[in-house]
Amino acid sequence: MLGRMPLKAVIIVCDGMADRPVRELGYSTPLEAADTPAMDYLADIGVCGIMDPISPGIPPGSDVANLAILGYDALKVYRGRGVFEALGAGLEVRPGDVAVRCNFATVRNGVIVDRRAGRLDCRPFEEALMEVSKRIGPDVEAVFKHTTEHRAVLLLRGYGLSRMVSDSDPHRTGAPVLKVKPLDGTPEAGRTADILNGLSEMYMEALKNHPENERRRRQGLPTADAVIFRGAGQLPEIRSLEELYGVKSAVVAGNALARGVCVSAGMEPIHVEGATGSADTNLKGKAETALRALERFDLVYVHVKGTDNLSHDGNVEGKVRMIERIDRQLVSRILDETSLREVHIALTADHTTPVSVRKHTGDPVPIAVAGPCVRRDDVKRFSERSCAVGGMGRIRGRDVMPILMNYLGRVGLVGA
Repeated sequence: MLGRMPLKAVIIVCDGMADRPVRELGYSTPLEAADTPAMDYLADIGVCGIMDPISPGIPPGSDVANLAILGYDALKVYRGRGVFEALGAGLEVRPGDVAVRCNFATVRNGVIVDRRAGRLDCRPFEEALMEVSKRIGPDVEAVFKHTTEHRAVLLLRGYGLSRMVSDSDPHRTGAPVLKVKPLDGTPEAGRTADILNGLSEMYMEALKNHPENERRRRQGLPTADAVIFRGAGQLPEIRSLEELYGVKSAVVAGNALARGVCVSAGMEPIHVEGATGSADTNLKGKAETALRALERFDLVYVHVKGTDNLSHDGNVEGKVRMIERIDRQLVSRILDETSLREVHIALTADHTTPVSVRKHTGDPVPIAVAGPCVRRDDVKRFSERSCAVGGMGRIRGRDVMPILMNYLGRVGLVGA
């Protein structure tokens, strides 16, 4: 009878949740220090392992890491980050379009002092920059859209564009906004760089006396003085999960980047009120939405961004509390309301972001899968070190989807 059940799967990905031993926590990781009964139960009844998102020792970006977890060879199909931000923001992206990820930044005396403009909501600037974008020229369409907090996306559409351009984001404070440069000798790259440099100057002028910045100055808040570009990208050439495995899939994510990666794989994005892509995200709403989605979809991908934000901020206690919130409000709820006779639940992180270094590293991440088809191992806790001795062993990110699809009976025989 088990083989006749319509088996389904949920993948819970906690961005940057994995970490290294932290001195302030007695050399435990935040995951080890947190009280996580639901995650531990999942590990106890399931099969565990550790996962290298790309390969051992290689720090992945969130875009390539999530591509890999969806089963793609990210190093082969990846064509830049900006396109995922655009898809996640709900923009239509066509072949030939170029999209760049944007940050609002605080600038003083020509130098960036905050690459994230205080992580404040920058939506009030969107309308003014959308109007500015329309003036770039008659043969190029530019669309500017705010996503979350300090983040936005810019989409360029027109003839002769290229993703082969550098960032204007210096990726550190204490440096000026950089000039975008072509990365190859093509006219398309040179033209795209000129367009972005022109928009950069126009955006700074529009932001200078914007009413929202005037309000922030009065209140002593970080201003948004510039828009910095990074990760120019175009659509990857990949087959959808439905084409590959015959599954209908959905994504629940407040973060536009993760949502866009999933949309590129043919997954349906589902909106959750209050899902901010930050530490204050609506985890209960995400859980309820994922549970409802299981009624219509074979695979539901749930992404939580807040753990990564707190890691980048070096906020040890905040990360521990966020992990505990995820455990209580998301993992516990999904476990309580899901029949593990019909649904497999996978829990992992897309990469390691140690609070001690505040950036992505190449350390492996823990993974646990529970459900009707797994061979239960002896692991009792969900953590980096506990899962390392689990029955799944050490896998790559791109192994996750075939493993789950095998449990769902969606993988064909190789050979005779």
